[in-house]
This record gives sequence, C-alpha cells and structure tokens, in this order.
Amino acid sequence: MIEALRSDEIVKKLGGRFKLCALIQRRMKELVVDGARPLIEREGRTDLELVIEEILQDKIAPIWEAEEAPGKSEDGAVL
Repeated sequence: MIEALRSDEIVKKLGGRFKLCALIQRRMKELVVDGARPLIEREGRTDLELVIEEILQDKIAPIWEAEEAPGKSEDGAVL
C-alpha cells in the first residue's frame, strides 16, 4: 500500500476523501488515456504512486467548478 494514503495528511490537504479520489481519477486518466507526461521523475513508480507524489509535491491541485445556485436558470432568472 502507498504510505501517503495511510495518513490523513493528503486527505486534509484536499478537503476530503471524495475530492482526493476525484483528483486521482482525473490525473490517472490524463496519464494513462490521454498520454500526458508526468510532472515529476517516474523513478520506477507506478502511475498511482506517481499521482500521489505529484499531489504531495503540490504539482497538481483540484480546480472545482463553481456550483450553480439552485432555482436559477443559466441566464440568472429565478425559477
């Protein structure tokens, strides 16, 4: 198991386990499916280990889209 996942440091850094999972999933897709290059040296690490280390080194961070207020349409009219 990846040691960084045993502590809550990385979970607290991102604001919860769901956000951590979402970020890992998004970055894994970029690496595996889209062919993105790693932001750190691989040094024999698996893709998951690489993503975790990128997060710990602040090479990647989540950018969450702002949620639309309930009861309003896209043009701002109240429904």
